[in-house]
Amino acid sequence: MGMKLGYDLKIEQSQKLVMTPELIQAIQILKFNTQELDSYVQEQLLVNPVLEQAAGDVRGSSEQGAADSREESFDVRRTESGEVSASGKDEDFDWKEYIKDRQYDDISYRQWEDRNGEEKENTYEQYVSSDITLPEHLMFQLQCATEKKGCRRVGEYIIESLDENGYLTSTVEEMAEALGVPEAKIEEALDIIHGFDPVGVGARDLAECLTIQLRYQGQLTDIFEKVVGEHLEDLANGKFGAVAKELGVSPKEIQEMNDIIRTLEPKPGRLFASGADTRYIIPDVIIEKVDDDYVVTVNESSTPRLMVSSYYSKLMKQSEEDDNLSKYLSDRVNSAIWLIKSIEQRKQTIFNVVTAVVEHQKEFFDRGVKYLKTLTLKDIAEELGIHESTVSRSINGKYMQCPRGVFEIKYFFSAGVSGSHGEGISSNSIKEFIREIVENEDQRSPYSDQAMVAMLEEKGISISRRTVAKYRDEMSIPSSSRRKRY
Repeated sequence: MGMKLGYDLKIEQSQKLVMTPELIQAIQILKFNTQELDSYVQEQLLVNPVLEQAAGDVRGSSEQGAADSREESFDVRRTESGEVSASGKDEDFDWKEYIKDRQYDDISYRQWEDRNGEEKENTYEQYVSSDITLPEHLMFQLQCATEKKGCRRVGEYIIESLDENGYLTSTVEEMAEALGVPEAKIEEALDIIHGFDPVGVGARDLAECLTIQLRYQGQLTDIFEKVVGEHLEDLANGKFGAVAKELGVSPKEIQEMNDIIRTLEPKPGRLFASGADTRYIIPDVIIEKVDDDYVVTVNESSTPRLMVSSYYSKLMKQSEEDDNLSKYLSDRVNSAIWLIKSIEQRKQTIFNVVTAVVEHQKEFFDRGVKYLKTLTLKDIAEELGIHESTVSRSINGKYMQCPRGVFEIKYFFSAGVSGSHGEGISSNSIKEFIREIVENEDQRSPYSDQAMVAMLEEKGISISRRTVAKYRDEMSIPSSSRRKRY
């Protein structure tokens, strides 16, 4: 039996998803949070001269925005040659005629002119306050603390050697060698800095930092100094009895010392500006209660409004006779329209996902955290008819402002257990129940994890002791032995 080898030519049709640059861009835009999207748009405004950001176009609701975008929407379609084309209601939409008909002028590209010819008055609203950093705060105190140039020079070196938490990063020996001065000079300047505000700054370790603060408050005793210097780790582990036995005092005294230590600042430097930019949360979605319903509104400030620049109306006229210019403008316009379309699609996807989330978690908005239900990406994906990855990208790094506060949208997606009536109870709800139990317990006899299992069982929540311990650890709630008060 022989085998025949040869070449054959045949035609077949198949469907497959091709990750074009435009599709990759749309996926990236959906994943961007507000700051990332703004940075990306600013970059595109520099790269694509056809793009222009609309000014003063802020609308009240996502529904109105969707309606407006439909009136001026452009469908992005792919031609047989593979090029992207933009069209509205008419399949053969002529961009040249569109820009000519709009009769735009090029005022957006003129330099700003003061029409009144009057000089603008400088007001305080034009300036922002500057936060004081730790080195600046300490340098000011150093100028007032000593007039000795040598001591001031050493003090400046010490201040510059502090980390962002206010701790000294160099040893006395290293600083003495670097400055070429005796170690006594370093110690003298260091003692002066230890008296500066914030108290505890310039310490070499946590024990010294706490000791400085206790001395400043007048609470430092020999026993207290020994507890701070030798038994901080035991206090952190709740071993009050062992420390009391070693020092010959009662566990209650050790626990009272521990309470005082907990009021101290372990990182004095964090009270001041670090020099890094402060990142503010800008909610992507706003939830408002109207009568008995919750209205979802996409924050327009988080979705930049872009348009095709009117300046290029003249170039469109010239492009009729210049093929290279015509091709360039066509590519730039298609790129701009695809970006506009992607941003609008991002806004609509976020609106749809959040609307579905609000429907699922309505009881949370009405009654609080304890009524948060289990919700997965798959639940929303199946309801909206989209892929789970699309849901994931649409909630990644995005925030929701509602009557109960500002939450990351991912907060509403959590696993959990089934209640006694078959409904899903979120892990966040269970954590809230555990927190409530701990807050109301007798501190002299705190509840064990097994006792909390029984109490949750009475509420219709069936979970294991190990799960209770896990949730308790996630909330940084210590065990019953460490919560006990003597």
